[in-house]
Amino acid sequence: MKMLSEWTATGWEQITLIALSASAMYITVILLTRLAGVRSFSKMSGFDFAVTVAIGSVLGSVILSKNPPLAHGIAALVFLFGLQIGMAVLRSRFPRLQLLADNEPRLVMIGDQIQHDQLRKAKMTEDDLWAKLREANAFHFSQVLAVIAETTGDVSVLHATDHKHDIQPELLKGVIGADRYRTNRSS
Repeated sequence: MKMLSEWTATGWEQITLIALSASAMYITVILLTRLAGVRSFSKMSGFDFAVTVAIGSVLGSVILSKNPPLAHGIAALVFLFGLQIGMAVLRSRFPRLQLLADNEPRLVMIGDQIQHDQLRKAKMTEDDLWAKLREANAFHFSQVLAVIAETTGDVSVLHATDHKHDIQPELLKGVIGADRYRTNRSS
């Protein structure tokens, strides 16, 4: 019974500390997000996603515990946002760094043809693919133009109601296997 009491009980002092920590961290995140811009919580790259998870971890740790102290949490957020801004600037100036930091998108399906080699490299299963097609409201393979495993781990399903539509080449820029789409469409 004592263990249950320790697990569920709290005092006003702890609640006050949580409220103050949460408020301070909330204000810090707002200020840093305003400085860093809209990319702060995007999933444009795997790096962005990792930083978002790390920010959440720091917030949870500081708000619910005395260790790390509030000042450590604020410093960690400043450094994480700084690293994210720095990486974004470096990636825009040095394209090779972007190749090292990010996965490349992969074409995993063209029309009704699964690109099994790319599906494997994307670490996806056919069941994953079916789920993403359902999620995109594709109800027949004839609707599917292409399916792309994105750099963020998301899956884009490019579909149309008829195959008279085609994907603009710019939308497949940098996608591994895009040449297969062009070859498939021209034959």
